[in-house]
Amino acid sequence: MSELLLEIFSEEIPARMQARAADDLKRLVVEGLKARGLEVGEAMSFATPRRLTLAIGKVPQKSPAISDERKGPRVGAPEKAVEGFLKAAGLKSVNEAEIVKDAKRGDYYVARIEKPGRAAAEIIAETVPEVMGKFPWPKSMRWGSTSFQWVRPIHSVLCLLGGKVVPFEVAGLASGDATRGHRFHGRDTIHTKSFEDYGRKLMDAKVLLPASERAAAIAEQARDIAKKAKLEWIEDDALVAENAGLTEWPTVYMGSFDEAFLDVPAECLMTSMKQHQKCFSLKDPKTGKLANKFLLVSNLIPTDGGEEIIAGNEKVIAARLSDAKFFWEQDLKKPLDEMELALEGITFHKKLGTQKERVERIADLAHEIAGAVDADADAARRAAQLCKADLVSGMVGEFPELQGLMGRYYAEKAGTRPEIARAIELHYKPKGVYDTVPQEEDGDSVAIAVALADKLDTLVGFWAIDEKPTGSGDPYQLRRAALGVIRIVLENDLRLPLLKKIAIGERLLPKNAQTQTEIGRDLLAFIADRLKVYLRDQGKRHDLIDAVFALPGQDDLALIVKRVDALDGFLKTEDGANLLAGVKRASNILAIEEKKDNTRYNGDVSGPLLAEPAERDLAAAIAKVKFDTQAAINVENFEGAMRALSELRGPVDTFFDHVIVNADDKNLRENRLKLLNEIRAATLTVADFSKIAG
Repeated sequence: MSELLLEIFSEEIPARMQARAADDLKRLVVEGLKARGLEVGEAMSFATPRRLTLAIGKVPQKSPAISDERKGPRVGAPEKAVEGFLKAAGLKSVNEAEIVKDAKRGDYYVARIEKPGRAAAEIIAETVPEVMGKFPWPKSMRWGSTSFQWVRPIHSVLCLLGGKVVPFEVAGLASGDATRGHRFHGRDTIHTKSFEDYGRKLMDAKVLLPASERAAAIAEQARDIAKKAKLEWIEDDALVAENAGLTEWPTVYMGSFDEAFLDVPAECLMTSMKQHQKCFSLKDPKTGKLANKFLLVSNLIPTDGGEEIIAGNEKVIAARLSDAKFFWEQDLKKPLDEMELALEGITFHKKLGTQKERVERIADLAHEIAGAVDADADAARRAAQLCKADLVSGMVGEFPELQGLMGRYYAEKAGTRPEIARAIELHYKPKGVYDTVPQEEDGDSVAIAVALADKLDTLVGFWAIDEKPTGSGDPYQLRRAALGVIRIVLENDLRLPLLKKIAIGERLLPKNAQTQTEIGRDLLAFIADRLKVYLRDQGKRHDLIDAVFALPGQDDLALIVKRVDALDGFLKTEDGANLLAGVKRASNILAIEEKKDNTRYNGDVSGPLLAEPAERDLAAAIAKVKFDTQAAINVENFEGAMRALSELRGPVDTFFDHVIVNADDKNLRENRLKLLNEIRAATLTVADFSKIAG
């Protein structure tokens, strides 16, 4: 067994592409080798700004020999069929095939193919150029006179198997055993024989090969520098990863900027430094406020202790923060109401009108929703009217990710009520799976009303114009909007009848977007699917959600989840499991008999025809359970409804043990089938048991 080492050395690979490229290289090469019959051991891949590296262990000297047997047509078959068989089997004539005797079906041809194993180096020399020629870069380029494409021009390809060069050519370059280290601190050519030797020599040439080690080095230096300055590093994992992708030997330095810039909101300064210079921010641990210091990551080891690098970054940072300060000061000169009027010039969607028209819809819908969340309806309307105003601000134009937050700052500066200002910021939440939602207990009822209105308007609007998500795409992020509605409702335990709010949203749409088809049920089904995904991630059963949603009038998400939780707990008990089996048995018998008789047995049960004690007891139990479960459900006591339902278990079991449903007497049979239907009807006050697995 040998070790395969592959390195593709190039100009700088964009940081955002490196991790995916390393994974793709490992996957495609290993798949290519296996497809050619070469089974290999563990593979590891790495990426730095200038190289993709792959190391694979336990590579055999050659692929195993293959014996294959291919069955052909019958002897005497048409000539075309025989020719096709010979071509597929790689035989020159029918004389090279064997004839197998078969007295029943007739004699037929068989080709026995023996393929010898191939040398591993030969297979690798085929696989690597093929993988590189079809590599799935998001963007690639050509250079020189070659038609070959790569993300950036390639300088060399190192490929060793057991310490020996695997010869091939790609992009006009012959493979070899040489590479280079750091662009400035490791320019000498490096020759290597193994992955261990390769990693050690790269380290000596100031290259940290694993991205995780570069990220760890950045974090360790950042914490140490911040600690010495009696400051706290504002950690940012994404920025650490990006800087790890920009450097092969990361070195962290601290710079500073004019304290006058601290008059600008901290988020604006942090975003500017992060986006433009990939710099980290620092804060005073005592006050929690942003400090006029920053951390930069360099790929150089300077002789002056970094003074020139720091000075250069400080100069650029000063210019960038001056821009941010300018945007802030200019934006403050425009009231939010004036910004809101400017939304008239921004098209939201050609069929759904301008942003100004959309804001008016959100305001009306937020006013309607406010009562359900104990929010001030007028405050909800006002917050909604201002919630998109900052989209026309200079700051959000430069940094779109600050939308909402800047609106809050501008509102606060104008003396707007705190709950309205907060709602402007929070109405975008949750922005992702791990983001928080506005909380009623935190005094964010106005924000909840606006957030729900914003998301429901989005869903209703795009549903109305038939721009629904597909399996391959969701350009308007409607799945995220639905999940946002679900999380806000459930995490605040809100009683919100969605069908009514959807209908209101429909009426508010522009005339050209309104449809003759009622979209409420279809949109509710979509939200139900999202709810299933959300609850499944929490370990809940999707079939129970189906069983509850199948009941009429189910559009209150909080109550649906409470029903599901109660039903789940009930089915885990012995009574629940046995009752489910009994209900399914009753449903199955009914389905068979109704199909056979071409009728429905859903009429009233006749008391005088209840001949057996077991069926009389069951009829009485059903009547009691119907009353008790409905009474419990009316006060939202779903656990109580399940306890009431459990009282059916004994009578149902006894009925099936002692009563013959398909009696010879036609009237008795019909009455007993109606009694089975009553079992099903009794459980339908809680859930549709036919939707439950098991």
